[in-house]
Amino acid sequence: MAMTDIYQSVLDDVCEKLESKVGLDCFGSDLHHYLCNQDYFIIGTYAATRFLGDSAFEAIEMVKNYEQSNFGEVTTDLSQPELVVNMVSYIVGEYILADSDYLQACSDKRLSEIDLQEILSDVGGINTLKLYNEAA
Repeated sequence: MAMTDIYQSVLDDVCEKLESKVGLDCFGSDLHHYLCNQDYFIIGTYAATRFLGDSAFEAIEMVKNYEQSNFGEVTTDLSQPELVVNMVSYIVGEYILADSDYLQACSDKRLSEIDLQEILSDVGGINTLKLYNEAA
């Protein structure tokens, strides 16, 4: 799978969760946690390996760079495809939500259904190729 397809899959997952009202009544600053860190994006080594496909090394590099930059060390076991995929989902989810001006404006308040709809409107139309190129 191409990295742009991975970005699109993460975007689809985030949008589905927003439609299902995941994050309702949480603080805006915690929304990423509820959308991208409360459940596995992909479960199982086989499924994760197939999902990553030809993009496995690029995904590993993304995780390595992100963790080095944010934590000063790599903590994800990069030999475990399931862990790599779920960390990639976490990272891409962060990029997606950073694109929502509405979310940035309400990071310190509890989110209502209307807020989740507005955030969905912001992120639902994201061009994942553009997002991928900006993150690269």
